[in-house]
Amino acid sequence: MDASLHPFFHPTGIAVVGASADAVKLGHGVARNLLASGYAGAVHLVNPRGGTLMGRSAYCDLASVPNPVDLAVIVVPAAAVPDALRACGARGIHAAIIASGGFREVGADGAALEAECIRIARDLDVRLIGPNCIGLLDTHLPLDTTFLAPPPPTPGDVAFISHSGAICAAVIDWASGQGFGLSRLVSLGNQADLCETDVLAPVADDEHTRVLTLYLEGVRDGRRFIEQAAAVTRRKPVVALKVGRFPAGQRAVASHTGALAGQEAAYNAAFRRAGVIRADTNEEMFDWARALAWCPLPARRDIAVLTNAGGPGVVAADAIEALGLPLAAPNEATLARMRRVLPAAASVHNPVDMLASAGPTEYAECLSALLDDDAVGGVMVIMPPPPTHSAESVCAALVPVIRASSKPVVVALMGENLIRRASELLRAERVPDYRFPERAASALATLVRRAEFLATAAAEPVTCDDVRPHEARAVLDAAAPGFLAPDDVARVLGAYGIDVPRIVLAPTADEAVAVAARFGGPVALKVASPDIPHKSDVGGVLLGLGDAAAVAAGFVTVQANARRAHSAARLDGVHVQRMLPEGQEVIVGAVQDTQFGALVMFGAGGTEVEGVKDVAFALAPLPRVEADAMIDATWAGRKLRGFRNLPPADRSAATEVLLRLGQLVADHPDIAEVEINPLRVRPDGEGVVAVDVRLRVAPRDAR
Repeated sequence: MDASLHPFFHPTGIAVVGASADAVKLGHGVARNLLASGYAGAVHLVNPRGGTLMGRSAYCDLASVPNPVDLAVIVVPAAAVPDALRACGARGIHAAIIASGGFREVGADGAALEAECIRIARDLDVRLIGPNCIGLLDTHLPLDTTFLAPPPPTPGDVAFISHSGAICAAVIDWASGQGFGLSRLVSLGNQADLCETDVLAPVADDEHTRVLTLYLEGVRDGRRFIEQAAAVTRRKPVVALKVGRFPAGQRAVASHTGALAGQEAAYNAAFRRAGVIRADTNEEMFDWARALAWCPLPARRDIAVLTNAGGPGVVAADAIEALGLPLAAPNEATLARMRRVLPAAASVHNPVDMLASAGPTEYAECLSALLDDDAVGGVMVIMPPPPTHSAESVCAALVPVIRASSKPVVVALMGENLIRRASELLRAERVPDYRFPERAASALATLVRRAEFLATAAAEPVTCDDVRPHEARAVLDAAAPGFLAPDDVARVLGAYGIDVPRIVLAPTADEAVAVAARFGGPVALKVASPDIPHKSDVGGVLLGLGDAAAVAAGFVTVQANARRAHSAARLDGVHVQRMLPEGQEVIVGAVQDTQFGALVMFGAGGTEVEGVKDVAFALAPLPRVEADAMIDATWAGRKLRGFRNLPPADRSAATEVLLRLGQLVADHPDIAEVEINPLRVRPDGEGVVAVDVRLRVAPRDAR
């Protein structure tokens, strides 16, 4: 932990600046909660009137506060905060929580006041949480610097870091009702100083925290966040709810890759690289957090379903398969064990339907049989209220079986009133329960994702030894901002082992004919214009021109089409290229993201890529396992293995291009965007062909 953050999480003494006897003021709430929390260190109440507050002496100013004190909680009007910070510096306090509002969130005047506070804090070496925040609490230390209404959260093992104070208040109350507790809570407010990235490691270092959850409205420094989060997720799971999905960030782009690489694609790629599991809702985030905190991780993906009703079993099977997990196929010995305890009419094939008569014995015996089966990675137990037994008695029989296993078990305990006591029992035993099978399936899928991340977390980005960065660098340094000429593109990509078939600029029809003759076979003509990024959209591409007459006529046609579509466009002639061998068409591209760096894209190529959106993104440079996962995440990539009348294509060659392109854009961040569309993937063993390549160099002031 950064030594300067130690007083926030392990203070020896705390001063509440702005403590109040008035129960409606926030300063009263902070003092009340801190004194009631059981905090064992010194608590000093500061109020300019002095006297007595809450049965103890109040100090008129910070200068009068005795030792020990190394943390201040400031709850005074915004205009008085600068003086409070100066007093902290004079008293030797180097950590402060500013709970007061009235800063950047209220407009320009508040922003100026916040900037003044930052300057003062930096000059005096005071670290800040806030302003405009709830504060922080630790249920195990214990410590509560918040002003929230009682009761405090139940001690537990899920930490919560939030950009929103209101969300903190709701989560504390909701968590109590859901039967799980919090370990630490940090409300960051305006993040004038400390941000989400700064507190990740200190919270993860807490021995009582098993899972970190994050409510994020953004991140301050994307690259640093990835670095810190990646270090944390190798030790403890992190689940994040990133809000503000729409609209996507605005960027100046001219490629399909750039158009598709919006803010959300960047966050998804960053979270995957860091091992952060992204949730879509608050409920989902804490559903997953409970499973991650309470369940062992599965050794395989196959899931079994155990139920006393057919309908919920089918719902569960659908949900599991929709999440990309297979249903387990129990072996014959397991099926025989279950048949011995179940009625003849029961179905022992997954999902296992024990029928409505199933009670504690049947549930426990069948669950034990499934967990003993090597073909089963985890189990979902479904229980609508049993008609002849109490749900509580069934759950009591399940708990010892679950505790004895090294495999995850989640329970879909369906209902409300009739299952309430059963739910309380499971939660007391740290067995995650959910009201419907879909939520339980989602929790199991998260456990699988966590296990698979840990299995590949040590994978390093591929670095190809045969690349020649200096050759690419020389071309880029000499280039003007904008799109490179085809020969320069070929040199840059060729330096990284990506061959680009020769393409020749022909300013006139006669020169186009001459170039085609030198190629000696059918050619393609593509209008040459820096102002027309998508040539086929305007009729600027003609294929398979086999003789001089066709080439000459084609020159006229593409020029006319381009002029008709873009009357002001600069037309430099046509690019002539030999017709290339056929193959499955994919797109491979990369674009620089201002937050997280270079993003690489793979997906379905051609003219409809933005409409189809069968694409996947990842941060560059790429580990091989992530490149493979990108390809598998798209239908275009899965189809490379062969489909119907399509033979298997050279997937390994496509992967190699993806890896090399990732290395290229990571090495040269002045490449604003590069796109190979289409990349034709030839039959297995025959390689790939880059049919059309565009590369744009960023303006020098943006590099």
